[in-house]
Amino acid sequence: MSDASQSRSSSESLKSPSGPTSAEAGISRPKAIVAGVLAGAAALSLGELAGAIGAPRPGPVTAVSNRVVDRAPTWFVNFGKSVFGLADKPALLLGTVMISLVAAALLGLISRRRPTIGVIGIVVFGLVGLLAMAADAQAGVVSGIIVNTVAVTAGVSVLLVMFGLAASSGSPTPGPTALPVEASRSISPPISPHPSGDGEDLALDMPTNPAVARRSFLGFSAVVGAGSVLGGLAARSLRNRTSAGEARAAVQIIESDIAAKVEEQVVVAGATDVASTPGITPIVVPAENFYRIDTALLVPQVDPATWKLTIKGMVDNELTFTYDELLERAETVEPVTLSCVSNEVGGGLVGNAIWQGIPLAELLDEAGVQPGATQISSRSVDGWDCGFPTEAAYDGRTALVAVAMNGEPLPIEHGFPVRLVVSGLYGYVSATKWLSEIELTTIEDFNGYWIPRGWSKAGPIKTQSRIDTPRRFATVGVGSPIPIAGVAWAPNLGITKVEVQVDDGPWLEATLGESLGINAWRQWLVSWTPTAGDHQIRVRATDGSGATQTEQRTAVAPNGASGWHTITIRT
Repeated sequence: MSDASQSRSSSESLKSPSGPTSAEAGISRPKAIVAGVLAGAAALSLGELAGAIGAPRPGPVTAVSNRVVDRAPTWFVNFGKSVFGLADKPALLLGTVMISLVAAALLGLISRRRPTIGVIGIVVFGLVGLLAMAADAQAGVVSGIIVNTVAVTAGVSVLLVMFGLAASSGSPTPGPTALPVEASRSISPPISPHPSGDGEDLALDMPTNPAVARRSFLGFSAVVGAGSVLGGLAARSLRNRTSAGEARAAVQIIESDIAAKVEEQVVVAGATDVASTPGITPIVVPAENFYRIDTALLVPQVDPATWKLTIKGMVDNELTFTYDELLERAETVEPVTLSCVSNEVGGGLVGNAIWQGIPLAELLDEAGVQPGATQISSRSVDGWDCGFPTEAAYDGRTALVAVAMNGEPLPIEHGFPVRLVVSGLYGYVSATKWLSEIELTTIEDFNGYWIPRGWSKAGPIKTQSRIDTPRRFATVGVGSPIPIAGVAWAPNLGITKVEVQVDDGPWLEATLGESLGINAWRQWLVSWTPTAGDHQIRVRATDGSGATQTEQRTAVAPNGASGWHTITIRT
């Protein structure tokens, strides 16, 4: 037999009778997918944990999600709100995590023969996180480098270890064979997560016994999976344990004569028959029940000791105020109903609260507003901004730099330490939370966050009314009077009349609850005795100008919904 024939015979004897060896097949697809997913989970978890340690800075997931919100087309944002409602933020964060894990699974799959591809992919994801954090007003470049270095290191380490274990668990067990001595000496134990034996790829020393390697793969997978979950929970816990909550608890709000009078008004209004109607919304909504709409995926945790408010732009004197300076001057107390432009007819994105602060005009006068400054823009610590006409600070409406809500320091989720409250304007053009900056500019030179996204630049709140009780499709008894009750609002104008119509019957004038002023909503009540069958109930309000709200239905975009709230009930 020739030397060439002997070589071919020796080579063929190394092959398994059943087909290609594990070295030729590479790591199995399921194991590669598991390795990719767990590498991604470890990177996300450790990245968020590293970000949480530096709270209030966001981690990569939050930063990337914030960039999605900032750059998403209007239809995408509206779709998220329509589908998920107030849960749109958790849905976006969860979606970011799920997409990242799917991408990690695909990365594991395509890099099962060359782990270097997986390493490069994880580094690329880290760069995406770095860019997102660098563009985030609450993070920055330095934080982004640190956090994403931790995330990439964790992801790469997990991927390589799991690939090594997966490769070893799929290799033939070394031991006595019938191979020639020369052939057996040429076989080395598997040491590389790249089973094809490419010496230029990455390598790790791993168990050579497939059974041991399989157990190690499963055990390591369990540890990484559990660790990733615990890391995510720890990150959430750390973010909730910030100094902002402790600082807020120590704040003392001025108890002025005005506050005492407003509190007396609230007590009187709450003692009326209208206010005591079961199912009606309270005249003042507790902070914990007050609607919250903003773009903040991570609620800013602001330290009032270092926080400052700057007034700049077209002013004679640029001014800076500390939190303590504003607290000392916060003597104005006003009930004001706020509404979101996204509130549907009959919706719950509206609420009335007692706000305390300093009149915006007072601070602007100190800065000296220059002629031609036709717009007031404001910015949050997280970079969100909006703008409204300068005249709104001077036309007699309530416009406050607010520090308190319902007699307490602003809740963190509602803007602590300082926010803007402007009556008669939807929040998207005026109600900046976590306020950091006020700038005087012109109408032409500035567009707030939502204006390029298709919303109106004016944003006046429309006169509206809502039926709170009975609920839509409720079943009621026949022959006994039931209350039809709810709230109506027209900030800056006030509510003078509310009417209810059942089916095509006459309009019944409602009894109005006590008024807290033209900027606050009013409760209303009608007693009606149901007859058999289904009934439609609708409501309309008349404001202080004498105008009755329009029946014409419009969508929330671009400047707020309109129409009569109508429900159907059954007997």
